[in-house]
Amino acid sequence: MPELTIAAGLARGLIEFAAAKGANAAGLARAVGIDPADLADQDHRLRFDTYVALMRGAKAATADPALALHYGETDDLAQISVVGLLAYASETMGDALIQLNRYGRLVIEFDGPKERFKVVPTADGMWVVDTRENPNAFPELTESTFARMICGPRRVGVAKLAKAVHVTHAAPAHAAEYERIFQAPVTFAAEWNAMLIDPIVASHRVALQPRYVFGILSERAEALSRELERSKSTRGRVESLLLPMLHRGESSIAKVAAAMGISRQTLFRRLKAEGVTFEKVLDELRRQMAVNYLTGAKVSVNETAYLVGFSEPAAFSRACKRWTGMSPRALREAMAA
Repeated sequence: MPELTIAAGLARGLIEFAAAKGANAAGLARAVGIDPADLADQDHRLRFDTYVALMRGAKAATADPALALHYGETDDLAQISVVGLLAYASETMGDALIQLNRYGRLVIEFDGPKERFKVVPTADGMWVVDTRENPNAFPELTESTFARMICGPRRVGVAKLAKAVHVTHAAPAHAAEYERIFQAPVTFAAEWNAMLIDPIVASHRVALQPRYVFGILSERAEALSRELERSKSTRGRVESLLLPMLHRGESSIAKVAAAMGISRQTLFRRLKAEGVTFEKVLDELRRQMAVNYLTGAKVSVNETAYLVGFSEPAAFSRACKRWTGMSPRALREAMAA
């Protein structure tokens, strides 16, 4: 099963929040193995279990057992991910929930159905149910998610979102903070993680950005979703491991398999199940990178040959002619024209 991941922006936001409460930011990151460079791009992916360790380390460093609640209460999802920006650009609160469901995995992946939230209408209103599996293994995610979903809409004029909140974990020592933040009665050790809201809230207008901006943000979210989905395939993982190996001339199936912690035979079988071979993945990756380098015109033909893993320019030239029907120099001239 592919490992779960989170957006680096979520971890960066937590580190900054904890630092504002007195924690050592560099120490927090170092303790869980996060390189500061990994946080530069908010869409970079980090392991889910790294985030779990970070959250618990931050709670200890700040001596705040309710840190997850406080993080969700004060953090703005738009500062973390394109998903937050997309929610603010949605026409209504109902539309924002649709976008959150559609692209929520860009912020944090989870075990469970493709869509994390489902809506259950009742006579009392509309229950928004978190379908995450085994939520009590990391109740801090329930805390921060519900706090973010309830407090975030206050920025667009929804003073009171939840009429009631149910959570499956037992009441913690900081239970009083739940009702202060949620401004609604909370039931602990419930059968589901859910919020009861008035259906009329779904029609509350948001639209903080023009529809044109919504379209641009949707395109970005779609591209990130495709990239994330691709990374879950064996081919995607092989490509990501090959990229830093190409210029070192170490792009062998043995090295990639070792980096993945599996045997060559297992990697061969997994790629075969996806309809490709290692040689085909390597060849197509080299072609793609070569075209990118030659189109950019920032490196020479010989440098391009080296960067994509050819020790001899002549061998690269032959490969380029096979890929495109042109020599590297002819391809560069054609792209420039």
